[in-house]
Amino acid sequence: MSTEPTYTIASLTPQTWPAFEALVQRHNGIFGGCWCTWFHDGHPNCEGRGETAEGNQAIKKRLVDDGVAHAALVMDGDEAVAWAEYGTPEELPTLHHGKQYHATKPADPDYRITCVFVDKRHRRRGVTELAISGALDLIAQAGGGRVESYPHDLTDQTKKMSSSFLYNGTRRLYERLGFDYDRPKGLKNCVMVKTVDPS
Repeated sequence: MSTEPTYTIASLTPQTWPAFEALVQRHNGIFGGCWCTWFHDGHPNCEGRGETAEGNQAIKKRLVDDGVAHAALVMDGDEAVAWAEYGTPEELPTLHHGKQYHATKPADPDYRITCVFVDKRHRRRGVTELAISGALDLIAQAGGGRVESYPHDLTDQTKKMSSSFLYNGTRRLYERLGFDYDRPKGLKNCVMVKTVDPS
């Protein structure tokens, strides 16, 4: 008899690293061996990022061990099935469409949510929303503040986009979670903002 998963949220730490590592390995390193390091590029601990998948894995592990890589992990029992990466602009300095972003920003946010990934076996079950909500809860526990994210803006698009390309969810999803639209970023992305109160 199959049972529905009971999802919980855990923080990415050295203790939960094995579960995160297993999720990434099940999906061949994610996006060509990125290991969720792309947005860290430019951080001092990221030298050599992008050279090999193994190197990216070692970089991510080092960032987690040093406490400068954060994510809300969605757990199904002991297995990680999704994450939402978040952190300060210092921890996550690189963004798509960075030139436009920096030219139009009023100020840096306190936190960014930059990447959401869901195990292919658990997609279309609301897990993306659960991961982002988990990140917001962890940000609240860390003191809260102004949070930005950079989802795909599909409001004017009639053609559906494959979920595998939606590395940070959609504008509508963030609107459901209480984010406000701030401005466009690139051709099909936007900046969404939310103030999170400390918990």
